[in-house]
Amino acid sequence: MRRQQIDHILTTMLESHDNVSDLNITVDKPFQVESAGELMPVPLNPPVHRLTPFQTEVFALNLINGDRRLTKNLLTQGSCDMSYQLAGKARFRVNIFSQKGCYSTVMRQLATRVPTVEEMKLPPAFKKMAEDRNGIIFVTGATGSGKSTSLAAVLDEINERKSVHVVTLEDPVEFVHSQKKSTFNQRELGLDFDAFSTGLRAALRQAPKVILVGEMRDRETVEIGLSAAETGHLVLTTLHTVDAGQTINRIVGMFEQEEEKQIRIRLTDTLRWIASQRLLPKEGGGRVAAFELMGTSLRVKDLILNGESEGKTFYDIIAGGQAFNMMTFDQSIAELYQQGLVSEETALSYASRKAVVGRAIDAIKASRGEKTTSIEDLSLDDSYGNDKEERRRR
Repeated sequence: MRRQQIDHILTTMLESHDNVSDLNITVDKPFQVESAGELMPVPLNPPVHRLTPFQTEVFALNLINGDRRLTKNLLTQGSCDMSYQLAGKARFRVNIFSQKGCYSTVMRQLATRVPTVEEMKLPPAFKKMAEDRNGIIFVTGATGSGKSTSLAAVLDEINERKSVHVVTLEDPVEFVHSQKKSTFNQRELGLDFDAFSTGLRAALRQAPKVILVGEMRDRETVEIGLSAAETGHLVLTTLHTVDAGQTINRIVGMFEQEEEKQIRIRLTDTLRWIASQRLLPKEGGGRVAAFELMGTSLRVKDLILNGESEGKTFYDIIAGGQAFNMMTFDQSIAELYQQGLVSEETALSYASRKAVVGRAIDAIKASRGEKTTSIEDLSLDDSYGNDKEERRRR
């Protein structure tokens, strides 16, 4: 298979549906794209109804194109990451992996231009993040929830406002930032450095003010990231956690038990924001993001230092911190429902606490003059107790 053939297939896949985010090449399935969160088959000419192991392997190896490092990673680790450029059309983040002795490929389409905070309609907290001069900021969520896109918008805000040196460590480089007010040096894993920990350690000698670390994958990277934040750098990074509380627990859990107190103190000193994201199905098609945003306050620092307890949780503090640009997922989801962006069913299914969102939805319905219950025709039973009174008289 030649590069022209691969490019033709990829172009056909991209143009087959609207809102294509991912391309999926898996054995025993046709070529598929993810459109608005759902996998859809792609009609090709000649048609391919079920891909064979040979076809998926040839496709994967042609993407690798003889690269020794990627081939070694695929054979020894079972997967490899790379980027792919479809000339004039799109860029992709590619993961090739082994499953049941066959190869599968998933290609995430990357945006061709850097989004802004305004375009993405991100909460005001993201503008605040760009104003921080030091510390560490975590953007968390499941794979494909838009973490990299939100971080790119924050970096673009810095690029517009500040004349600073920004070093990014990515796997692969997703958004190519132009040289505006800031100076950007974007480094790619495998091409420019061999591991996030070594790339981050080297970055400390490259005189940056802002460091983006694509993902905090291990204890060593977290430790160097905290050291960078402690020495006056602003560190932005991602974690695969679902909310603020789990993020703190995940970081603390990377260290030995005897180190827990020390790591909690370091987090108290360096943490600036935790922003968690979820993508919800949008009314009328597409997806919309819900956020949980936790900044640092005295109550948050106390909780990081001493842990959660009955009546003192991150959720409770975030819920009461709206004046400081904090919000829980449930507050964000209720707001999306009020704006008509998500349905009641979607709001409840994605809620952290269904009862909280349920009450918020009822309040919104009541303010609109809508019914808040499906129970109808209730009335007082006027005859209740009459039979007993009549028997007593007899």
